[in-house]
Amino acid sequence: MTKLFITGVTGYIGGDCLATLVANHPEFSYSALIRTTEKAEQVKAQYPFVRIVIGDLDDSALLERESAAADIVLHTADASDHVGAAKAIIAGLVAGHTKETPGYLLHTGGTGILTWEDSDKNEYGNKSEHVYNDWDGVDELLNLPDHAFHRNVDQLVLKAGTQHADVLKTALVCPPTIYGKGRGPLNQRSRQVYALANVTLRRQKGPIIGAGQSIWNHVHVHDLSDLYVLLIDAAIAGRTDDGLWGPRAYYLAENGEHCWGELAQATAEAAAKLGYLPEATTEVLDPESAKKYAGYESLSWGMNSRGRSQRARELLAWNPSRPSVVDELPGIVRVEWERLQNVS
Repeated sequence: MTKLFITGVTGYIGGDCLATLVANHPEFSYSALIRTTEKAEQVKAQYPFVRIVIGDLDDSALLERESAAADIVLHTADASDHVGAAKAIIAGLVAGHTKETPGYLLHTGGTGILTWEDSDKNEYGNKSEHVYNDWDGVDELLNLPDHAFHRNVDQLVLKAGTQHADVLKTALVCPPTIYGKGRGPLNQRSRQVYALANVTLRRQKGPIIGAGQSIWNHVHVHDLSDLYVLLIDAAIAGRTDDGLWGPRAYYLAENGEHCWGELAQATAEAAAKLGYLPEATTEVLDPESAKKYAGYESLSWGMNSRGRSQRARELLAWNPSRPSVVDELPGIVRVEWERLQNVS
């Protein structure tokens, strides 16, 4: 029986992944890291067969022990920025596996790593023509500057995939803007587009940063979960295709891109059609003003993160097919409207 240890099941990505995995692999033995007993009970109510491990990402000994005992670790809980957790999971997988029975790490990064040029320039709202590629252009991804967002943890995973390639198979999955209703037991809401809708409703205008020309990739959460399942299927099948695992196994999990200014306008239009706004208008905000309403999420509305997800399509026949982010906007706006009513 395949033993899978997952972090982040109370979150958006991890919760949806667990739902998809259970539907596809009910025969697995599941263990889930959860911080509190209260949340553990909520997960247990939906998934009584999941073994709950109470702890957090700072408990290195616990993470090492659970990772050593698992065949596959799916790390989604603050995975892109928690150095200690990444080190502990890697150490456990290496210690608990052999060349004959390697361990697998599916690590969740993020395409925020591609925003480094805008960050360096302190520039917001302008379009970039720079488009990364995780297949033909993977060397460029492997040589991003050390100060790029998420880069320190990405390097740990990539290095482990090189140094311990015989006993540890790694895949670095980097989602962009994620949207769609999650199917997890707790958090079913994403961040960037939902925050955009939230601010639109609060200010009665769609917020645009600078010229509003910056571009970001996106993916539906259900398509993202499908990608994790395909990787796990490849793991249990023992596939060793070149580039599937290891130091070049970067997966930019995208299915298209949006211009943030155009998305702000479309969000205002969706809100107006639902009767939440008197008219569909936008307003230009500088980054500091926008931060007052949505924190870092608002800065992303003025930055570029453009890539092409070729690796998953080439090696795993990943075929994302869920509705587009624009198609999902009415539902997203409605969710944010209801949340605001509950707050007030």
